[in-house]
Amino acid sequence: METVGRVPAEPGHAPPPPPRPAPPPPVAYEGVWRFTAPALDSSVPQARHAVRELLAHQRVPADGELVESLLLIVSELVTNAVRHAALLSPEIAVEVALSRDWVRVAVEDNHPYRPVALVADQGRTGGRGLLLVTAITEAAGGVYDVDHTASGGKVVWAALPLPGAATSPQPSR
Repeated sequence: METVGRVPAEPGHAPPPPPRPAPPPPVAYEGVWRFTAPALDSSVPQARHAVRELLAHQRVPADGELVESLLLIVSELVTNAVRHAALLSPEIAVEVALSRDWVRVAVEDNHPYRPVALVADQGRTGGRGLLLVTAITEAAGGVYDVDHTASGGKVVWAALPLPGAATSPQPSR
């Protein structure tokens, strides 16, 4: 006797779900890199250089404009950590997370207070860093946020989509 088709499921038991397609294999540039630096002004250009070198070394498919945007964000976030958190955080951490569709840069310090973007004031020479980070991130279709750490500090991060990315509202953290 030949049976054609599937055997019906027992009453009260649902048939198994169809198999899911396998996720795409990781791309060569995916990964997470983290380095620490003293909370000193000299760490700002060092962080920019390290991030630029990492993006080039990993052959991230980012055009010059995207790379410059990321480097400006890193500069502003490291500068803020150096200027406002150094007393409680003599060392800061910079993290770069690369996925198929996103580049996420983050700066972590041990200061508990959430930074606030100030309103632009023409009389001030500073205080516009987070406004700039927000504007760059939004213009690129990215996201920016602050997360608190288990140790009581914070991580300030921005994620920008890579060209041709299947963008979603937020990259995985």
